[in-house]
Amino acid sequence: MKRLPIPEDVTGEEIDKDVRQELQSLPKTLAEDVARNLVMVARLIDEDQEQAYGYSRVALRLASRVAAVREAAGFAAYATQRYSEALAEFRAARRMTGSVELWPVMADCERGLGRPERALAMAGEAEVQKLDKAGQVEMRLVAAGARRDMGQVDAAIVTLQSPELASNAVQSWTARLRYAYADALLAADRETEAREWFAKAVEADKDGSTDASDRLAELDGVEFVDALGDDEHDTAGEGGVAAEDAGAADGEEAGDRDEAGDRDEADARPAAADRETSEDAPEGSEADEADEADEADRDDPADLDDRRDEGDGDKA
Repeated sequence: MKRLPIPEDVTGEEIDKDVRQELQSLPKTLAEDVARNLVMVARLIDEDQEQAYGYSRVALRLASRVAAVREAAGFAAYATQRYSEALAEFRAARRMTGSVELWPVMADCERGLGRPERALAMAGEAEVQKLDKAGQVEMRLVAAGARRDMGQVDAAIVTLQSPELASNAVQSWTARLRYAYADALLAADRETEAREWFAKAVEADKDGSTDASDRLAELDGVEFVDALGDDEHDTAGEGGVAAEDAGAADGEEAGDRDEAGDRDEADARPAAADRETSEDAPEGSEADEADEADEADRDDPADLDDRRDEGDGDKA
C-alpha cells in the first residue's frame, strides 16, 4: 500500500474523541496510523482537496469497517466532486451507525450526479424529521438547489421561506440561508428584495463564509479599483507588456472566482463545487455507478460493504 508523508507533529491525538473511541476496536498501532491519516484529511480538505482525498484512501484501506473512516472518505470524495464514490461511502457509514446525519449531503450527491428529482424525493422522506435544526436547514438548502437545477426558481424561493429564514436570531447556518434566498430572488428578477436579503446575509456572515458583501456592492453599482499614486503608476508603466500581462492574469483569476462563486450562490451547498466529473473517477458515468450501488443496497447492504472492503484490500 502506498503511504503518504505525514508531518512528525501529527500524532493522531488531534482527532475527535468520538472518532478515537471508534478506533479502539483496532490494534493500537493500526489505530494510531489511521488516526494520523484522518487528521491529515481534516487539515487539508479546505485547502488541498486532492491531497485530502489521498489520505482518506489510505485510511480507508487500513480500516474500511470503521464508520468514521467511511464518513471521512465520503467527504473527501465529495470535496473533489467524486459524487458517486461519496454517495457510496456515506451510505456505508449510515448503514454502520444508523444515523440520519448524512442525509442532506447524500441528497446533494444526487444533485451532483444530475438527479435533482431524487434529491427532492429525499427531502420528503421521514428521515428529514429526525434531523436536528441545522440538518433540516441544510436539507432545505439542498431542496431549493434541486428546484433551481430543474429551472423552478419560484419554487426554490418558496422552499427557502421558513421560520428559520424569518428569525432575527443568528445561527451557524443563517448567513447561507439568507444568501441562498437573496440569490434565488435575484434569479427571479426581484432585485430590490434580493438587495435587502443580501444585506441581511452580510449582517449574519461574521466569518466571511459567503461573498454577500461583494454581491451587495455589485447591486449598488460599486466598483473596486486599485488606487495607485503617480509614482506607482510610473513604475508600473516601466513594466510594459509584463505589467499588462500581470493585470490580465489578475482579471482572469477574479473571473474564475466569480464563476465559482456564482455556482455556490445558486446551490447554497454544504460544500462548494462545480458539477464536473473528476478525471480520477472510474470509467463510465457516475450516475450509472450510483444506480449499481442502489441495486447492491437493495440486494444486501452488508454484502456491498464487504465487497468494497475486499476491493480495498486488493488495491492495498
